[in-house]
Amino acid sequence: MSSTAGQVIRCKAAVAWEAEKPLVIEEVEVAPPQVDEVRIRILYTALCHTDVFFWEAKGQNPLFPRIFGHEAGGIVESVGEGVKDLKPGDHVLPVFTGECKECAHCKSEESNLCELLRINTDRGVMLSDGKSRFSINGKPIYHFLGTSSFSEYTVVHVGCVVKINPLAPLDKVCILSCGISTGLGATLNVAKPKKGSTVAVFGLGAVGLAAAEGARISGASRIIGIDLHPDRIEEAKKFGVTEFVNPKDHKKPIQEVIAEMTDGGVDRSVECTGNVEAMISAFECVHDGWGLAVIVGVPRKDAVFKTNPVNFLNGRTLKGTFFGNYKPRSDLPSVVEKYMNKELEVEKFITHHVSFADINKAFEYMLNGQGLRCIIRLDE
Repeated sequence: MSSTAGQVIRCKAAVAWEAEKPLVIEEVEVAPPQVDEVRIRILYTALCHTDVFFWEAKGQNPLFPRIFGHEAGGIVESVGEGVKDLKPGDHVLPVFTGECKECAHCKSEESNLCELLRINTDRGVMLSDGKSRFSINGKPIYHFLGTSSFSEYTVVHVGCVVKINPLAPLDKVCILSCGISTGLGATLNVAKPKKGSTVAVFGLGAVGLAAAEGARISGASRIIGIDLHPDRIEEAKKFGVTEFVNPKDHKKPIQEVIAEMTDGGVDRSVECTGNVEAMISAFECVHDGWGLAVIVGVPRKDAVFKTNPVNFLNGRTLKGTFFGNYKPRSDLPSVVEKYMNKELEVEKFITHHVSFADINKAFEYMLNGQGLRCIIRLDE
């Protein structure tokens, strides 16, 4: 057991006191883990667009003060009662969604939507007692996505903690706990393109490029990237994208353009924008008879998907996915091994590094559309 086990830990955390205001490095108190909880020393974390979206508090229930962060890597400091699969010193990735291994979804080979631990953006407290493990001078600070990795120490439900190979560099594989695995899994686990096939990827942000990386790993012969930003072309080539299409350059619907480019349509498409028109285009651009489209992006709540039912009757298939269909605890260790075996190239997703004290620079990079992932170092 660590010398701090069972005790309150005082450490630094980047606290969001209100929407759209810079995070403030504060000393917080982190309570010991309770039943089925794990306290983790965070060494590296990254900024994901989801953090920024909820920090901006646009379109959801704002909850402040809060500690954001959900892409991270760290080491187990102590465990609460009932935790059997983890021990102090284990290298882990905290994940925004979980796997209780007991519910119908966890027992199903076809689902990763754990009933107990699936993503909940509104909850700012722990499941066991409805309380926060963070406080400043007795005032609770809310959790985010059950992870809150913008803190030197955090407390996470054991079902959301993935034990990984201790030889894996945490400053690299930390980004596998959200967006990269989402895009990669959408291609490898859901689209499943065959070697030599054609794949279209809509949206060339980090998730879309991870989808392209999946197509590259699968041996696709053509990977067509669709994006409104021409400055993403060169970056996309590193991920296997062979052709680039900007819808602004064409008068006809982009699905027609792609169908003409590919003699009737692509074999697989992956949509990573959240724009419903892109979703429709992604579906309608796949080949009749065998084409499969996968929806990854999260649309607006009032969005409506419209297409002619004949598209289905002609043999096109439409699927959705959450977190690339990966069950966190069961499957993420194998994704880390893909990196360790040099099948998956993670470094090219990492474009910036900042110290914990400069965490607000990471927000600036993302708000300005600079780079893909910024690694924030906490172990200084």
